[in-house]
Amino acid sequence: MLHIVDDDADLRDALVWMAKSRQLPCVAYASGEQFLGALASYGRNGSGTAAEHAAQFSFDPKGDCVLLDVRMAGISGIATFDLLAELPISKRLPVIFITGHGDVPMAVDALKRGAFDFFEKPFNDNALFDRVQEALELSRQAGEMAVVYQRLANLTTREREVLDLILLGKMNKLIADQLGISMRTVEVHRANIFDKMEVKTAVELAGLLK
Repeated sequence: MLHIVDDDADLRDALVWMAKSRQLPCVAYASGEQFLGALASYGRNGSGTAAEHAAQFSFDPKGDCVLLDVRMAGISGIATFDLLAELPISKRLPVIFITGHGDVPMAVDALKRGAFDFFEKPFNDNALFDRVQEALELSRQAGEMAVVYQRLANLTTREREVLDLILLGKMNKLIADQLGISMRTVEVHRANIFDKMEVKTAVELAGLLK
């Protein structure tokens, strides 16, 4: 999902058209406040102040990217970026700045602080959307890793110990001997690990965590 944040209605509409012409799903925001309001709804039920700004935010499994204008009324693009960077979910939201000539130094500084890229107006449409696709892929990978980390967090301490030994290629008997537990207990832990990590084999588990 491409998130377009720009207070210039004409440019915002043009970017939406460019995205849709490339079969790229997008949502547009007229201000940094509106975009941040949508982010504030993430993980909530969509009610309350956040919902007054925009629809409830949710991540796209195929990745997300933010096109953000540097200079906007109200909260500027740079201020919006700084507030976004404070959120844990920011790593799944690579930001590409759109900037006028006079704002290039600010965009370069944001790039040094973690922005994905910036494009100076007037920009080449294809070059911009090539970078959007790269940012979406980065976001997709980050989203996949976030899911893996959440699964790992659900493992018990003992299950993590068994997991480490499974990844070393050790069989159940060796794991039981090393941890001082029964083979049956190892089998139970292994089954729980596979269930929580949503895999069926040790090979699949290793591939997930490579």
